[in-house]
Amino acid sequence: MKKHIFLSGTASGKLDRRTFIRQSILAGSSLLVFSHCTKDQGNPALKGNILEQGALLGGLNTAEGPHYLPGAQWYEGRYAGDGLSYNFPAGSLASELYIATDMLAEGNHMIKFQIILQEGEDGPAFKFEYGVLNQCSLRVRLPLSLTDQNRWGIDREGSFLKPRCGGDRVDLQKVDRMRLVILRKSDQPARFCLTPVLSSAEEVPLISHPVLPNGKLIDDIGQSTIHDWPSKTKDADEMKQYLQNRLKEADHTLPETMSEWGGWKDKRLLEGSGYFRVHHDGKRWWLIDPSGYYFWSSGMDCVRVDTTADYYLLEDALTWIPSEEGEYADIFSERGIHPSINYLAANFIRTFGMEGWRDKWATVALDELKRLRINTVGNWSEWEYASRSKFPYVRPMSFAPKRVNNIYRDFPDVYHEDFEKDALDYAQVLSDTKDDPALIGYFMMNEPTWAFSSELPAVGMLYNTPSCVTRGELRRYLEEKYGDDTRLSDSWKMKVTLDQVETGKWKDRFTENALTDLEAFSQVMVERYFSILSRSCREVDPNHLNLGIRYAGIPPNWAVEGMRSFDVFSMNNYREKVPLDVTGEIHKLLGMPVIIGEWHFGALDAGLPSSGIGHVHTQADRGKAYRIYIEDAAANPYCIGTHWFTLYDQSALGRFDGENYNIGFLDVCNRPHVPLCDAAIQSHENIYRIASGELAPYEDAPEYLPMLF
Repeated sequence: MKKHIFLSGTASGKLDRRTFIRQSILAGSSLLVFSHCTKDQGNPALKGNILEQGALLGGLNTAEGPHYLPGAQWYEGRYAGDGLSYNFPAGSLASELYIATDMLAEGNHMIKFQIILQEGEDGPAFKFEYGVLNQCSLRVRLPLSLTDQNRWGIDREGSFLKPRCGGDRVDLQKVDRMRLVILRKSDQPARFCLTPVLSSAEEVPLISHPVLPNGKLIDDIGQSTIHDWPSKTKDADEMKQYLQNRLKEADHTLPETMSEWGGWKDKRLLEGSGYFRVHHDGKRWWLIDPSGYYFWSSGMDCVRVDTTADYYLLEDALTWIPSEEGEYADIFSERGIHPSINYLAANFIRTFGMEGWRDKWATVALDELKRLRINTVGNWSEWEYASRSKFPYVRPMSFAPKRVNNIYRDFPDVYHEDFEKDALDYAQVLSDTKDDPALIGYFMMNEPTWAFSSELPAVGMLYNTPSCVTRGELRRYLEEKYGDDTRLSDSWKMKVTLDQVETGKWKDRFTENALTDLEAFSQVMVERYFSILSRSCREVDPNHLNLGIRYAGIPPNWAVEGMRSFDVFSMNNYREKVPLDVTGEIHKLLGMPVIIGEWHFGALDAGLPSSGIGHVHTQADRGKAYRIYIEDAAANPYCIGTHWFTLYDQSALGRFDGENYNIGFLDVCNRPHVPLCDAAIQSHENIYRIASGELAPYEDAPEYLPMLF
């Protein structure tokens, strides 16, 4: 069939030289230039240059399906890696702003996709992943500026969920191929329709009226309408009756074997310090509670009214939206331009009225922790309630400098003279709890985005920040080591000058020898960063523990060695168990214990589109996975606690970034996932005997499934 090419000229109807050359090249290639319209339901058209599809990858097949999106083709894939390939002349994307397409996925389990842009068959590959809401159309918008790796990702847009980038930095002048593949999926076939994939040199418009083949996605009490599951709440009346009964039952206490703080009554130092601290007894690490009892932190993150549904561009998917003024005003919030509705809050207001509902929620929530024998209110919580109740808690912090700039993602210019002033301002938040004995300590930040990059902070700085004080310090570091340009070039095995290191936009790729030096300097950068923040925090609050930064996953040694200023090393670890070898290495390098800031397991049998990062078959298996993880961690001599993420399931519509996981102990109606709760009670009642070696950890592991998040 003949392929038609639409050549767009200037306002006068004549092509300028650059446009003529570019379109002439594209006309002889597999990249067709014309206006492709996917306008539906009053949404703006998607226009641009079609990337001609090549081979189907893996087991992906074309399929038949409803005509939800004009011009879309249906596909079905059964395995991760199934997908589509595209080829085009190198440089075709160099002057483009976006890759875009419209999609719709069937089923009710989330599918995660990945777009890969690559320089040749074996060259560097940039990777961009995103999830989708089932039964709701979306517009994929990949900004090609992300290929500079200076951002981890962008905001969600409707049912275009958690768009994040990874892989390598690529040069768009050299990129000549693309793949769109299924990255993660459940055991359901991945059925989706896709309009032709376009590149665009203009801003790609958003869609605000998605196609909803099965109607609304969320019912009036916040539950998914496209799922059914055994514990689903029938209606608002049933929900209200349950909450009223739960408040009446809120009279639980911690077991008699635990101290007033949740410590172990059988083991105590001679006296407490009045605050939490760490202690090594010659065999293992412990926390010590304010009264002197040994303490192991079984924590729960996000003890807050937390099931927000981000409905930016998705208002059509909601069954119920009350007025933002009056009785339900508290359920609305905004994050930038993204509005959210909190169905958990709405359910408490429905049940108890607008006056005093939050205090009733706090009574129920803290009582639930006591029922579960949990002894710590973890990060991202409404910790003020814990403080007033003398319930052990931790505090989150976040560093957002006002005087100095970031030089790579969220890594600041740490050698700038004003960095220490920003650090002192940052630490002031601790002043209001510095004398509170219930506070275990503070996390200085959470998962800095530079830690998600495949590049070192020093490398990212050179590529993305033409001039900063820290680059000047890198020059001095290398000058002290090598003396002059010749010796630096000889060592790095590439032509380089100290002037290039200090200023200018870096373009060349680094050799292994160069990366060795830049890794060593990245350690120096990290150590300066956190030592100054730590010192500032201790000036404001000398009484509580610095719990580190909740590093994302298993850290490399260069990062670990730069974090000597903490009291406790924290990381978020979504594995089947806490890795004994890693915690042992951290103890060896830093002489401090480890605390796990986040972990969880989810399943697909409770009305959520995604399991979360850890994935098992059922709620009963979640209970088994919980026991395996926490009891093994308690037996680990280097670990002093694990904090589960989160108390409540996330919204089926997705929170601010699109996460919509079955990761809670409770659902949006505050009903417990009973098998998980029962298993947790067993673990927590035995935790001190396991930590002391008196009792062996639980060993009946479930089947762990491929991750779906």
